[in-house]
Amino acid sequence: MVLYPGSPVPYWQVTSLEESRYDVADMPMEGEMDSTFFLTKEKNFIPHTYPCRTAYIEERRGKELPARSFPDWSGARNILPGGSPFLDLSGFWFRATQIFGWARTAIVADEAGLARLRVGICGAAKVYVNGAAVAWLSPATRNALDELEFEAPLVAGHNEITVQFEDLCERDAVIRIALSWIDGPKARAGNCFPAPAHTVSAVEAAVDAMHLDRKFYDDRDIWLVLPVAFPGAVTGRIRVAGHFMSHDHDDVPFDIPAGADRVRLAASNDFPADYRYFEMSFQCGDFATEARLGAEVSWRSSTAQPSPDMSARIAEMLEWIACHAETDTETALACVAQGDDASLNRAYEIINTALPGIEDCFDCADFALVPLLWTRIVYQDRLPADLVKRIDAAIFEFRYWMDEPGNDVQWYFSENHALLFHTAAYLAGNHFPDAHFRRADRSGVAHRKAGYDRLMAWFDHFEAAEMAEFNSGTYFPIDLKGLTALFALAPDAVIRDRASRAIVRLITMIAHSAHHGVITGAQGRSYEHSLCVADTLELTGLARLLWGKGQFGAHVNCLAQVALALRDYGLNLPDLADIACWEKPDAAQEWTFWQGENAFCRLYHYKTSETAMGSAALYRWRDWGYQETLIQARIGREPGAQLFINHPGEIVQSGFGRPSFWGGSASVPRVQQYRDLAIVRFEGVAPQPDFTHAWFPTPIFDEWQVDANRACARSGAGALLVSASGPLELVKTGSSAAHELRLAGRDSIWVLRLGHTQDLSGFAARHALSVEAGDDGTYRIEDADYGTVLFQANGVVKAEGRILDPMEWTLQGSRVELPLIK
Repeated sequence: MVLYPGSPVPYWQVTSLEESRYDVADMPMEGEMDSTFFLTKEKNFIPHTYPCRTAYIEERRGKELPARSFPDWSGARNILPGGSPFLDLSGFWFRATQIFGWARTAIVADEAGLARLRVGICGAAKVYVNGAAVAWLSPATRNALDELEFEAPLVAGHNEITVQFEDLCERDAVIRIALSWIDGPKARAGNCFPAPAHTVSAVEAAVDAMHLDRKFYDDRDIWLVLPVAFPGAVTGRIRVAGHFMSHDHDDVPFDIPAGADRVRLAASNDFPADYRYFEMSFQCGDFATEARLGAEVSWRSSTAQPSPDMSARIAEMLEWIACHAETDTETALACVAQGDDASLNRAYEIINTALPGIEDCFDCADFALVPLLWTRIVYQDRLPADLVKRIDAAIFEFRYWMDEPGNDVQWYFSENHALLFHTAAYLAGNHFPDAHFRRADRSGVAHRKAGYDRLMAWFDHFEAAEMAEFNSGTYFPIDLKGLTALFALAPDAVIRDRASRAIVRLITMIAHSAHHGVITGAQGRSYEHSLCVADTLELTGLARLLWGKGQFGAHVNCLAQVALALRDYGLNLPDLADIACWEKPDAAQEWTFWQGENAFCRLYHYKTSETAMGSAALYRWRDWGYQETLIQARIGREPGAQLFINHPGEIVQSGFGRPSFWGGSASVPRVQQYRDLAIVRFEGVAPQPDFTHAWFPTPIFDEWQVDANRACARSGAGALLVSASGPLELVKTGSSAAHELRLAGRDSIWVLRLGHTQDLSGFAARHALSVEAGDDGTYRIEDADYGTVLFQANGVVKAEGRILDPMEWTLQGSRVELPLIK
């Protein structure tokens, strides 16, 4: 690869990371809940600094890393770029952890000369060229890449560039090393891999092209498809696991014969019903490397149809969770509630697995503590005495809020975490009135009072602003986790009442955004594993429980608690099945509302029996994004027949970025919608990736077509049509093969139209979707059914004699039934 100004040097070897806890003295923190933390002020970097980061900055910022002996590279990992311009070691660390490592790459120069390079790091780095130190930088900034330009002499031929690096990892940590060429003698990117160049190139071509034969599996074999064959036989292992909060995994060996174009990996039923990541480590000849692919595993075909009887669905839900859900205290609660020997033994095992994270105040330990408290409070007689003793000790030692001393990196600031911390403090204090809660240095009575006061303030905020993480398929269940615990166990009627009303409100919002068991709409925070799914999102299980449509997923946060609240505590929910499972053949629903402090997000949703689409209106146009999905649509009755559009935050797929390849949007587009018609306008900037894209799962659709700047698809009687400002490319190789539409450039327009039809080509022919841009920023589309539709620059939409002004929408929202135009 010839190097030009700005070219990355992308082929890296990296040693195993040396990891050590970075514990500072216990101390309190200042601050309160920050519901809008992800409305980032500086690109998409999240604020709030923990004491460990303050200490690390003092220790490292602006100070050169001390020299160390060069490592033994014999066990180093060989990392192929996969399109990424940097070495990416990002991940999730539940405690503050200092990491140290070495990475190296190479530049092959045609002749000796002085080169100018740029290195980027978040933590600290020292750069060596051919063994001599030439540059260093130590920004010690969390998740924000800093860069330094430097000069280095190159010899003719191979030049080894070595980077000594370290960082402090707190929760989701961006660990990246970037090296870019600026100028110098004619050169190309090399590598330090212990394999011939032709082998490396051939393996890279195979890895870049390979993909799973599907992204959705239901009682099928899982095949690895190899459009480009490996240059020799391959042997390796796959770690099949859920997302970073998942506790279970499977290890699968695999072999690829030389020249094979596909190979069977496993039966999908061998794995939990969940979105799983296939982390592959393998060897081909002298070269070992790795790759990561993702796909959903469903148990749809082996799952009975839901009963029409709610009590039967409650029993089904608790039994399924107890038997099949992942290792989690929510699962343990279901197991203990079931009460049979097998379930109880599983609960004991799960609780013993979860307790170390609670005892050590891991990030997200509050997620585990709330259902564990429910288990301890209600089912003590079903637990062994020694286990109860250990649970109680963990409860008394836990850090319940940031003003208590500690050195953890629990995330206190978001609405969902704040709710769980306050719920846990309130319920624990109530159950143990005479106990001493060490970190807070108060009795249970005082602890309950502190939790009560903070919960009352939390409810004040919620009732005034509701969810900053609007419509999130991931965070609805976390709020429901806290609220159902309060409804079931709170000693104060006012807390139970406010929790009950909040539960009803959340369920109502979910019903309005649901379409035959699947939530569809703009989401304030999203992930690959919450978007690229049909059956296993927890809200789909909630739809099954409440409305009799949906499937089960193995990762649960609230479903056991919702089921128990309904069964044992008299939770009374309105019957919203007709809204959630919209079947009216001649009417559509339009639903508008706002969410978040100061109404920062205004939301539009429209659905018919065969279509659904939701979007964020007048939301942060042209800002840097975080994890927001700004538009999502689906058609027909097949749960996976959906589409969403975003600007990827990183090139690597199934990565840890926020935003990532699918989850979130690097730049926030201007999105405006009228009924089944929407326009999406991106105006991104460098260094954001130079394309936008849409999830377009062709294997799920009954029929589809991509032609120049247009694409269309049909599922059942629902259809969608996409028209873009440039040629659309259906990706045919790599992880997203047959599931991704790409549009080159950061500056682009997508137009999306849904409708009812069995004649896809006729539907596409009826809708030109031409966009006329006015001098005042108005976009005009002449729609075959709605007539002239004006999308104005102030967010107002005009069509059919109607005016939709997002600034007039309310928190409570407006639900309107409109006659369906066919």
